[in-house]
Amino acid sequence: MKKNSVKNVRVNSEVQREMSQIIRDDLKDPRIHPLTSVMSVEVTPDLKFAKIYVSVLGDDEEKEKTMEGLKKSASYARVQLARRMNLRNTPELTFILDKSIEYAAKMSKRIDELTHRSTGENEDGGADE
Repeated sequence: MKKNSVKNVRVNSEVQREMSQIIRDDLKDPRIHPLTSVMSVEVTPDLKFAKIYVSVLGDDEEKEKTMEGLKKSASYARVQLARRMNLRNTPELTFILDKSIEYAAKMSKRIDELTHRSTGENEDGGADE
């Protein structure tokens, strides 16, 4: 099975859906922030390993605690995933903090600030087009 095959894409999306439910409903670790989202999943073609990219809405301390809680709960989450999905192998889970949403929000804010500055210059008699 190639990495980008239809089967691999389907497995990735199914694992993502199930992991979202497991994190939301089954993991009771108080360190895991309630606003934790599974952004994407990469399962190796041999189904041995899975990288779970998660996003946490909160400050750096909450993100750190959530990642710690997820890493401690990985074996339990793997058992739950095995019960929910009929896979030949249940992948070993690795949780990775996804900072793409945070980065996108920061870039959007910077663009808005630059746009606001440039329109402010045009209104004040600054540089015209």
